[in-house]
Amino acid sequence: MELIQQFKKIIGDQYVLTGDDMTPFLCEWRDRYRGRAAMVLCPENTQEVAQIMVLASQEGVKIVPQGGNTGLVGGQIPFDAENEAVISLSRLNKVGKIDPDGNVLHVEAGVTLEEVQNRALEVDRLFPLSLASQGSCQIGGNLASNAGGVNVLAYGNMRDLCLGLEVVLADGRIWNGLRALKKDNTGYDLRDLFIGSEGTLGIITAAVLKIFPNPRERATAYVGLNSLEQIAALYTLAMEKAGGQLTAFEIMPRRGLEFVLRHMSGARDPLAAPHEWYALLEISSLTGGGAGDKAMADLLEQGFERGIVEDAALPSSLEQRAAIWALRERMSGAQKPEGGSIKHDISVPINSIPSFIEEANAAVGELVTGCRPVPFGHFGDGNIHYNISQPKGMDKQDFLDRWEEVSKLVHGLVMQFNGSISAEHGIGHMKREMLQEAKDPVELDLMRSIKQAIDPKGILNPGKLL
Repeated sequence: MELIQQFKKIIGDQYVLTGDDMTPFLCEWRDRYRGRAAMVLCPENTQEVAQIMVLASQEGVKIVPQGGNTGLVGGQIPFDAENEAVISLSRLNKVGKIDPDGNVLHVEAGVTLEEVQNRALEVDRLFPLSLASQGSCQIGGNLASNAGGVNVLAYGNMRDLCLGLEVVLADGRIWNGLRALKKDNTGYDLRDLFIGSEGTLGIITAAVLKIFPNPRERATAYVGLNSLEQIAALYTLAMEKAGGQLTAFEIMPRRGLEFVLRHMSGARDPLAAPHEWYALLEISSLTGGGAGDKAMADLLEQGFERGIVEDAALPSSLEQRAAIWALRERMSGAQKPEGGSIKHDISVPINSIPSFIEEANAAVGELVTGCRPVPFGHFGDGNIHYNISQPKGMDKQDFLDRWEEVSKLVHGLVMQFNGSISAEHGIGHMKREMLQEAKDPVELDLMRSIKQAIDPKGILNPGKLL
C-alpha cells in the first residue's frame, strides 16, 4: 500500500488504478490473453513516466508498457498480480509541431494512428500507415511493434516512417532523440534499436514521423483470379507497369470473402461470379488528371490479354472504394463467428508465396481434417496472415487446444522457405519460445546482451520477446 501511495504522489490518485477499473487493460480483444497486475498507472507526460521508472527501478516493480491494447501476441498484457504494473500511455496524446515543408510531424506516444492520419491531412499531407485498428491503436505501440499494414509496399513499415524518438529508460533516464534528420551518421542507430523492441528496452514517449505529399488520385481495382500463380503473375505485371505508384497489393481467398459476406452487415461481392482468389490493387498518383485511372486500366487490359485476370471491378465513387476495402479490412473479424481460429503472421520471399500457401494448406489439412485455411494479406511485401478456422462441427476449444501443434507445423514450413514467424505483429508472449528455434543463436545472444546492458534488472515488459 505504501508503494501505491508513492505512485499516486507522482501522477495523482485517480490515475493509479487498482480495482475493477483495471479490467480493460488486462485482456486483449481476442480474449486469448487475460492478465493480472498489481496496478495500472496512467501518466500524463514524459517526466511522470520517468519518475515512475525511477521508483519502479528502486523497488523492483516490473513495468508493462501499453498503448491502445490492440496487440495480437500478448506483448501488452501483464501476468503477475503481485509485482507487475501497466503503464498506459493514453494520456500522452498531444500532437506537436507539423511541418508540411519539411514533411515531418511531432507526436506523443498515446496519439491514435487515426488522429495522426487526420492531422497530416489538415496540411494536405499523408501519413501512410494504415491498419484495421487505426481508430484505437496508438503511435507508441505502432513503433514498439514496428507495425506494417497495407501500404508497406510503397512507404515501408514504422521503422521507415520514423525519424526520431524520445524514450524513457528502465532507470528513469530520458533519451531525447527527437531529431528530424534523414541523415545522421553519428554512430549506433538507437532509434532503430527501440523500434520493434516491444517495450523491453525502453518506453517510447514521443516521436518525429515522416509525412508525405497527399496523392491527388487513387485508382482501386478488385480483381478475380483462379490461382495463386495468376496472382503472382499479376503482381509482377503491376510492378512493371506501376512501379512506385503501386501502393497496395492485397490478396484474399474465396473462403475468407464468404466469411465476410456471411457475417458483416452490408458486405457484397463486387464481381458477378465467384473466383478462387481476389487481389485488391491500388495505384496512387501525385499529379491527378486521370493518370492513376489510366495506369490501372492499362494494367488490367494487359492482364486480360495475357490470361491472368478473370474479372475486375473498378469503384466509381469513394463509397464504393470504401466498401471494397472493407472486404479486406473485415477479413480477420469475420473469422470469429466461424468458431476458433489459429492465426499466424508470417512472411516469406514474395516469389515463394504460392508454393508456401499450397504446401501449408495441404499440411494443415492432413493434420486437422476438415480445417479451413484462410490465408490473406500483404502479397506485395511477402506478409501473409495464415489463419486457420476450425472444421465445421468441431468443438471450438478442442480445436484451439491444438494451437501449438498447428503453429509448429506452419512455422516449420516458414523456416523451410527462409521466412519469418512474425512479419508485423511482433513476438510478445505468444511466440517467445518459437523465437528460440527461429533465430540464429548468435543473433539471440546479441539480443540478450543488449537487453542486459539497457535493462539489467529485467523490469521492462518481463516474459516478452526474450
